[in-house]
Amino acid sequence: MITAVLWALLLLGSECPTGRAQTPAPPGNPVFQPSFIHMSGPTVSSFLVGNSADVVLAVNVIHVNTETGMLPLLHCSGSNRYGEWSLNVSRVMNVSKVTVTLMRNLQLCLSNATDCCMEPLCVVETLQVSACRGSTMLANLLIQAEIYANSSFTGNVSENATVIPNQVFQPLGSCPCNLTAGICDIRCCCDLECTPDLKQLFSGSCFAGVFGGNVNLPFDQLCSVQTTNSAPDWFPFLCVQSSLNNTPFLGYFYHGSVSSSLVSSFKIPLQTVPEKPLSGYKQGDPIMTTENEYFTIRQRSLAGQCVGNAPVAFLQNFDVKCVTSLSAYKEGLSRNVMINSGTGDTVQQNVIYGNVTDVRNFITKPEDIQPTEVLCINVTFAEYYMFIWKGKTIEEINVTVLIGELCDGEILTQRFSVNFVSFNSTNTTELSGNPGYQVGKPVRAVNISSDIVTTLKLWQPVGNGLCTSATFTPVLFGLNSLSGCILEVTINEDCGQLREDVTDRLNSLIRATHVGKRGNSSYSDLNDLVEIIRLDPPNPSANASVGNLNGICSDIPANLNIHIITADVGAVEGIAQEEILGVQISFSTVIWQFQCGIICENKSSSLPITASVQFIKVPAQPPIPMTRFQLNYTEYDCNRNEVCWPQLFYPLTWYYTGEPYSQRLAKGLILAFFFLLAAILSNPWSRILKV
Repeated sequence: MITAVLWALLLLGSECPTGRAQTPAPPGNPVFQPSFIHMSGPTVSSFLVGNSADVVLAVNVIHVNTETGMLPLLHCSGSNRYGEWSLNVSRVMNVSKVTVTLMRNLQLCLSNATDCCMEPLCVVETLQVSACRGSTMLANLLIQAEIYANSSFTGNVSENATVIPNQVFQPLGSCPCNLTAGICDIRCCCDLECTPDLKQLFSGSCFAGVFGGNVNLPFDQLCSVQTTNSAPDWFPFLCVQSSLNNTPFLGYFYHGSVSSSLVSSFKIPLQTVPEKPLSGYKQGDPIMTTENEYFTIRQRSLAGQCVGNAPVAFLQNFDVKCVTSLSAYKEGLSRNVMINSGTGDTVQQNVIYGNVTDVRNFITKPEDIQPTEVLCINVTFAEYYMFIWKGKTIEEINVTVLIGELCDGEILTQRFSVNFVSFNSTNTTELSGNPGYQVGKPVRAVNISSDIVTTLKLWQPVGNGLCTSATFTPVLFGLNSLSGCILEVTINEDCGQLREDVTDRLNSLIRATHVGKRGNSSYSDLNDLVEIIRLDPPNPSANASVGNLNGICSDIPANLNIHIITADVGAVEGIAQEEILGVQISFSTVIWQFQCGIICENKSSSLPITASVQFIKVPAQPPIPMTRFQLNYTEYDCNRNEVCWPQLFYPLTWYYTGEPYSQRLAKGLILAFFFLLAAILSNPWSRILKV
């Protein structure tokens, strides 16, 4: 019977079970994935994919005609509970998880027991789960249940267990020195075979250790042996402090009291909150509050995650983005906190609140979320801090806070920025160093043809990462970067127009013609500027490797390479000053091909375009070029080889200062005399002397 049922269900996909053709479901109706399941346990799950609004699910037990293999007519009657079967549905967006569970005991029956399985093969049934909208069936799921009873042991198990002691610290047996059966072991006082008369003979010298006591003779390295045997002063240099009861037979080496290790003198102590700064801040010092605590703003850690307890360092700007959701959102530090100016004075934050009008740069919304069905609250989208400083103190703090509405299911990209502005600054444009560049400051740039002060920029993608919605961020000195965005291209795109569009988007990042050599370079002095060297993208006509095919374009300048050459040109108060020596911009080309499946539909494909920045540091002065001898005869170079023949006579040179020169010369002459004598007494010279 079971074989006939299985064959009938396997033929279900190729033949109509009711003997007549079924009407195909209209597009958009839900379907079960998978639609047929062989069930061997008490629980099985499937997924209803598609538009399941107003869809009612029910479970029924059906009977297959064993003679014809036909299934009965499918119907929409039933409920979520049928006999011993229950149906549970959990919906997530457009997918519903359908779980069918057997509600009965699957244990084999013991004596005088009920509600159990009489046979090992306990359940053999065919189930139907129907998805109906009204009286119309949209999808059905067939389940062949073939469940065997659980034959595991169900009796009571005693929890009493034999405790085996750790043999490292406990002797193996009650009398370890009892080595011979039936005979009294001499000096083994715990041996039950020893009569009281025999024990009187060795009662004063009983074995105390494992396996009869002192089976290992004390070795010479023991500290106790050296004191009794009058060991010489030079042997050994160090001694071992160990008990004589230790033995290697059971791994019983270190038994007794355990002392903690001594704390080394070079251990780094725990960092504590420093006292209030009374002499002003230095660059890199953490900014303190009036409560003697760190002033913290959410920042990105080295692992890439955002942490909320990161202190703000004096004169160090940063601009970070942190991704969060409504469930993981946490409010930051209170903006009513008073800041220590650096000399003990109090500085209050000037906070300005604003509402976010365009949330596309901050929020990524799921496509199928309904705003009316979820919880929404007002949260902080961005916090912009401007610290106005003078000397070693903070004069003023201006904070701009942007607030918007965040709903459950949306992803928020928060932005936190800190910018230090000098009190004597007449405009909002800050220097990037004085005089050399500081790492992390924007690279200063200008377009001398239009007298527009600008900067080198990179993409800062937000939301879906498209080039049309991407924002820009300046190139920071000393930080290698890589950014990009996605350009939507259709299959009928003209290759020439595509090259122009990509080139224009990449050129929009570099609107400048010159960059400043130093962090305080003047835009009006050409001696303080370095011209940007531009290498145009290759001519596509010179490399026509790909013909005029739809969806394939060659020599697309999709990568912009920015190489900035820097060098240390001096030092101010011991701090090295870096300067830009040259800037070069080049393009790297790719072959773009439209990506599609079996059938290419008339929709857009993606073309990623990138821009990279690489800082190359070179020595300020060119190194001394190597001579032709150094290039050709490298085996004599002492800096490249382990064996250096020129250093053979190093003790005779003036560079050796271990002994006086007169002693070195005398020893060298004696050594040369022995070499000469050995050469004279050798075989060739002896024959010459005989002749």
